[in-house]
Amino acid sequence: MKWIGNRQSDNVEDRRGSGGGKIAAGGGVIAIVFFLIKAFFPQAAPLVDTIQQNQQQTTQNSSEPVELTPEQKETGDFAKTVFAYTEDTWNKIFTEMGGQYEEPKMVLFSDNVETACGSATAASGPFYCPGDKKVYIDLEFMKELKTRFGAKGGDFATAYVIAHEVGHHVQTLLGTSDKMRQFQAGKSEAEVNKLSVCLELQADFYAGVWAKYNSQYIEAGDIEEALSAANAVGDDAIQSKMQGHVNQESFTHGSSEQRMYWFKKGYTTGDIKQGNTFAQAGFSL
Repeated sequence: MKWIGNRQSDNVEDRRGSGGGKIAAGGGVIAIVFFLIKAFFPQAAPLVDTIQQNQQQTTQNSSEPVELTPEQKETGDFAKTVFAYTEDTWNKIFTEMGGQYEEPKMVLFSDNVETACGSATAASGPFYCPGDKKVYIDLEFMKELKTRFGAKGGDFATAYVIAHEVGHHVQTLLGTSDKMRQFQAGKSEAEVNKLSVCLELQADFYAGVWAKYNSQYIEAGDIEEALSAANAVGDDAIQSKMQGHVNQESFTHGSSEQRMYWFKKGYTTGDIKQGNTFAQAGFSL
């Protein structure tokens, strides 16, 4: 993706290398927060166990600042540029819709982070917290996406992840997230999961729309990198790798095929009005 020399977002907090803090001991994050902090990374029992274990004990990282490597600085600069691209895109789309876009912030972190949604570790993967309207990204996740989950990698895979999380912010601004949670009340676990899948697939669609609006920066192979990442984090792909079998009723983010389909639809149409994943699943939200 073309990015060097372009504007970087001012709405980024780079907490990498600044020294860690404590993850509070004890109860901490309840089930709903696990949903919120896992807005991108598909639910998998081993990762949830890791988060819960970390929350049951106090972890103290070194408070001494650590110098970022040249590679880390470059990946941070890339992330800040992509975030600026999302600001430009969604400001334009909201203006076209007769509204005003409220720009979120992005936090780059390592190991663990405190958020308005509770404490989280790198095991959470990238996520969006509606409580503080911030996107949280551990850029080391991108390496794991490639080495552990089989994605091609590449800078546009990172761009896709960031755009997906910003998609959740758009859903918050449009009221979609609140409506979905209200609709989930009293539903069976299977129905709750289906609604969660719809929310995630719409964020994939919004990432595709974003890519369409930024076609001037896209290079050969970029879309394939995004699709490879979407394929790698499908619920079926994750479950198959981590537990050896697939349970569709427990899907919370959608299958690999669904995630690729909705990203491609967003990229092909570039039309935010064509991303009603809820209607496609039979819900009137």
